[in-house]
Amino acid sequence: MLLMAIHCHYLRYPLPMHDFPDIDFTQRFIFDESDVRGELVALERSYAEVLAKHAYPEPVAQLLGELMAAAALLVGTLKFDGLLILQARSSGAVPLLMVECSSERELRGIARYDEALITPDAGLQDLMPDGSLALTVDPRQGKRYQGIVALDGVDLSESLSNYFVMSEQLGTRFWLKADGHRARGLLLQQLPAAEISDPEERDANWEHVITLASTLTAEEMLSLDNPTILHRLYHEDPVRLFDIQPICFRCSCSRERSANALVSLGLEDAQQLVIEHNGSIEIDCQFCNERYLFDATDVAQLFAGGGVDSPSDTRH
Repeated sequence: MLLMAIHCHYLRYPLPMHDFPDIDFTQRFIFDESDVRGELVALERSYAEVLAKHAYPEPVAQLLGELMAAAALLVGTLKFDGLLILQARSSGAVPLLMVECSSERELRGIARYDEALITPDAGLQDLMPDGSLALTVDPRQGKRYQGIVALDGVDLSESLSNYFVMSEQLGTRFWLKADGHRARGLLLQQLPAAEISDPEERDANWEHVITLASTLTAEEMLSLDNPTILHRLYHEDPVRLFDIQPICFRCSCSRERSANALVSLGLEDAQQLVIEHNGSIEIDCQFCNERYLFDATDVAQLFAGGGVDSPSDTRH
């Protein structure tokens, strides 16, 4: 959606306290007298749905929530039709973190972990030493883009910010927090020079907004609504806050996709799997735990070009 088509509200201070909207959402804001825009994200329902699929230890749940918040923030800065994927890998206690967020703001995520190696107060470097983070933009039309950065920050916020420094893009900073119940995030990004043309003044202004953002505590980020957060940080700066953009959990798995995976194996291998698994193949979605069953009749029908049966054999 174009910026001009989004409703916005000038923030008038002091602001009353507001309740959170009863949905997950991102919300954009801009500074009228400087070339900086921002994005805030609040996840609760979608975060809870992701955590409900797996019994994650608390440090893993927090890390996954932060990555979910980051993906939602990044989608808010992109103009594309497709999928954004954040995938972190390491040789440590958490070998994999993966979050997907579509341009329609449909979100899902998963983590792989070794519980024996996880301590209650573990942070990013404890869980994912020598890790790397891949950011992939997969448009429905056009070329796929991927960038990779080391997970060398003290947390995901710093590591993602480093990614944009390394890629020499416009200044971009992240603040991410999650507690197993809520995941919140703040993104600030420089815009091309328009309001301020002097390079030194631009740098000073950028330092001003990120310094103030860095005073936001984890408790404030997780408990306060967006107008209150912006008031606490920028009550002396003219800020415009735009309408919220809803986010929801949605898994893209389906019986048809599972059937296509079987077809890609070839008839002989698929039939052999049916035999080896006592008459039926069970394909599990690792994100949502949905299970799809295919017996010998289903496999024969698939390779005969008969398509996919109704999902009556699908079970949770």
